[in-house]
Amino acid sequence: MTLKQTLTVIDALDNAYVNGEKVKELFNLYPDVKVEVNTVTGQQGSTDFIKILIPGNEGKTAGGVAPTFGIVGRLGGIGARPSRIGLVSDADGAVAAIASALKLADMQVKGDALKGDVYVTTHICPDAPTLPHEPVDFMDSPVDILTMNEYEVLPEMDFVLSIDTTKGNRVINHKGVAISPTVKEGYILRVSEDLLRIMEMTTGQLPVTYPITMQDITPYGNDIYHINSILQPSVATDSPVIGLAITAQSAVPGCGTGASHETDIALAARFAIEVAKETTNGTCQFYDKDEFEKIIGLYGSMKILQTMGKEAIH
Repeated sequence: MTLKQTLTVIDALDNAYVNGEKVKELFNLYPDVKVEVNTVTGQQGSTDFIKILIPGNEGKTAGGVAPTFGIVGRLGGIGARPSRIGLVSDADGAVAAIASALKLADMQVKGDALKGDVYVTTHICPDAPTLPHEPVDFMDSPVDILTMNEYEVLPEMDFVLSIDTTKGNRVINHKGVAISPTVKEGYILRVSEDLLRIMEMTTGQLPVTYPITMQDITPYGNDIYHINSILQPSVATDSPVIGLAITAQSAVPGCGTGASHETDIALAARFAIEVAKETTNGTCQFYDKDEFEKIIGLYGSMKILQTMGKEAIH
């Protein structure tokens, strides 16, 4: 399962000296896995972006045609040093994404490679700033959201699963994980039946979903309220995006420490892996393509919601 990988990643990231190169070392035993680290400096410090490729047997990197799956570990930072000591709640998205990659890499060497390629992206910053937010404070980031999307949302990704700690709200009153409706090109579509089925299977419980609004799928920086950054990848791609939220019953600050629950993170990673298996072999779809084309024909494009608005366009 994924608990072993989750604990390994938590142990590596819960460290004031961790960086992207130390995360890359976790994959030294997997020769077919490719890991890239890019250090990017912003106005409030620097962070290390990580891109991990686990190639599939029939993936596009091998000349095949199997779909490519993307897992984005979305967060502001894994730590808020020096104001907070230790791993913050906001780190859960990075932990889940890297644990997913580690498990997929281990599966591959044991003969269980997926059909399609899987890209896993996130970033590592142990000393990120914090950000005031209602009802509880968030983590901020050394770099802006456009930079995050540039390094984390790749053109190769045919499907995007964005994993983010989503505990700083009063909307999701459930501890564990929850999925959003599918977002594509400015449209909030129905919740994927395939993902509901996979969630039932991986959790052993009824599936949990959460509401999102038009505000949530617009870009950060437009001075509009967002539940968090979980659906920010949707502004940077035409591929369908689903937000996998790691959740709590109470409102927990993203900069809170001692608030990460290993079993919930492992559950998120396990769900991500099962979705990766099924999307790359064609048995899971994020949205109904025919219905989407009908919606476009009836109501036109909503891509303006992927931009900063009319003033920015003009």
